[in-house]
Amino acid sequence: NNNTYTTQQQKQQLPWMLSFLSGGLAGMTASAATYPLDLARGRITGKLAGPGGKKHYKGIVNTVLITAREEGVRALYKGVTPTLLGAMPYEGIKFGTVGMLERAFPKSSTGEEQGGVLSNNIVRKLVFGGAGGVSAGLLTYPNDTIRRLLQLQGSKGTTEHFDGYFDCLRKTYAEYGIERFYRGAFINIVRMAPNTAIQFGSYELLKQMSEGYF
Repeated sequence: NNNTYTTQQQKQQLPWMLSFLSGGLAGMTASAATYPLDLARGRITGKLAGPGGKKHYKGIVNTVLITAREEGVRALYKGVTPTLLGAMPYEGIKFGTVGMLERAFPKSSTGEEQGGVLSNNIVRKLVFGGAGGVSAGLLTYPNDTIRRLLQLQGSKGTTEHFDGYFDCLRKTYAEYGIERFYRGAFINIVRMAPNTAIQFGSYELLKQMSEGYF
């Protein structure tokens, strides 16, 4: 019956804490491997043009090369500490939220959800993924602000200098207050909702399409 199916389905799902840990560790690994690209993106968007409209950086490769030449190879990892510290809770909250929602709203054996809206598994992943992205983005945004500030220091056109994560936290709070850490949070959340919804929805779609091939 439906109750038996639901119980079996819940047993097959990962506990939310395991989803949190596995998602968090995967996020830290991916962030560490691709961090120079993230730094280049931050510098391009943060300091696109200088006086007279002249561009400081001309694409990702140019940004990486200029940064390494003028500031040293280690500069490619400026801000990596808050990135790694943020990747664990961000990815963990995202996957943990999806895991909790899947256990809280299990899919019935007949394929019909109690609410009637989440009858399609792809739609379920879209909704749960979007909720996970919003939760993670909101809770970890202050850390993301510190990461961007550390990435931009030393780039052309900037004068701010921080001696690490906690120095950046202290100086930013002293000069601008708590609201500085949430500047741009709304647009980030608006971006993350569809981003993570598509991520989880696409995964589910591709998994269904590839069943029987692997």
